[in-house]
Amino acid sequence: MQRQLKSAKEILGYELGAQDGKIGKCHDFLFDDRDWVIRYIIADTRKWLPGRKVLISPISIGTADQTTHILQVNLTRDQIKEAPPLDTDAPVSRNYENLFNQYYQWAHYWDGGLIWGPHSSPSLLQRPPELGEPTELGDVELPNEKTHLRSIEEVIGYQIQATDNDIGHVEDFIVEDETWMVRYLVVDTSNWLPGSKRVIVPPDWVDMVDWGRSAIVVKISSEQIDDSPEYDHSVPIDRDYEKKVFDFYGLPYYW
Repeated sequence: MQRQLKSAKEILGYELGAQDGKIGKCHDFLFDDRDWVIRYIIADTRKWLPGRKVLISPISIGTADQTTHILQVNLTRDQIKEAPPLDTDAPVSRNYENLFNQYYQWAHYWDGGLIWGPHSSPSLLQRPPELGEPTELGDVELPNEKTHLRSIEEVIGYQIQATDNDIGHVEDFIVEDETWMVRYLVVDTSNWLPGSKRVIVPPDWVDMVDWGRSAIVVKISSEQIDDSPEYDHSVPIDRDYEKKVFDFYGLPYYW
């Protein structure tokens, strides 16, 4: 199946459908700010599991139906309910991720050298059917390393700081559905430039994220951003448009 590029904001609010019923809605995404890939969906399950932050990994995500606005989850409601609990306001630590993966019998995405362990797609980390049900957790001490997970909801609205000036703000993330990589930031220049427009900027041009200033610092000038190919969110991003963007910025094609 050909990969598609989707708006993260569009998927927010989609119903999450487990194998035996709905579990809630897609509330937020947690992305890795080093690799620019979505690691988890945060599910809004307040009617079903109040007081808990429920994480759904792309490892278990199936198709997204743009007609019904349902995102399929290849897990049962009981599997999700019995997963290691996490309080609503608690951060997602590496220790929790270890417990989470131990429960589902999934390999760690941070082991293997590629964006999903030894693979480029999260679906390849799925638990083989012959393993049966997820495991019960034992009393195992695990290293609590620092994670690099950030909320997309938080970053939407961050300023874009070019090499010479502020140029706009983050309006959206464009995500590849097969790998769950963030392929582009959608930048809205309406608060900075007359006759403003929306453009997309590949994460390759991100120098750093200044969390204290709520700003993303990029390695290109405001003029380059203003002159880049305009983005129309009502038109799906195809390869021809991507080529125009990459050729404009002088970047090698990722495909």
